[in-house]
Amino acid sequence: MTTSNPSPDTVVIYHSGYGHTQRMAAAVAEGAAATLHAIDAEGNLSDEGWAALDAADAIIFGAPTYMGGPSWQFKKFADASSKPWFSAKWRDKVFGGFTNSASLNGDKLNTLQYFALLAGQHGGLWVSLGIKPANLKSSLRDDANRMGSYIGPMAQSDADAAPEEMSVGDLETARLYGARVAGVARQLKSTGRG
Repeated sequence: MTTSNPSPDTVVIYHSGYGHTQRMAAAVAEGAAATLHAIDAEGNLSDEGWAALDAADAIIFGAPTYMGGPSWQFKKFADASSKPWFSAKWRDKVFGGFTNSASLNGDKLNTLQYFALLAGQHGGLWVSLGIKPANLKSSLRDDANRMGSYIGPMAQSDADAAPEEMSVGDLETARLYGARVAGVARQLKSTGRG
């Protein structure tokens, strides 16, 4: 007897101001085998993006952390998500999120909490990072979860660094997280609960 292991339909919705969050989004999408849909510079998402969200089993949010929270473009998208909220279109979907900022702290936790709350408002199921922090003296900049996050991936990119200069460890953390979110969605889908 063969058991089917259905692949979840995972979508990464993100805004990127300077290319760093876009690179992180690509790493998350690689790990999750997800499709990417960008929120544009005016805070708009294409009709194709909205349709993909409605059809998805898992949704992963991404935005840079600016002034202690997600970019205004992401917030505009979040406000517009009240339309699917009214009809509970995203209820019981699996959710995750990731962020990047120039500073080591940069109040990234506030952005991830914003994403988790948005998922909760939609009746979704949040997936934690599940990677222990790299917090030993021997830890390096390119180790996975060097930011010591638990709620979702955080990346730090120097303000004057190009996206190509991002930490390999931050990108690997993002890739592993994408795989974790898709794995949770797969488990739920295989039991008929997702």
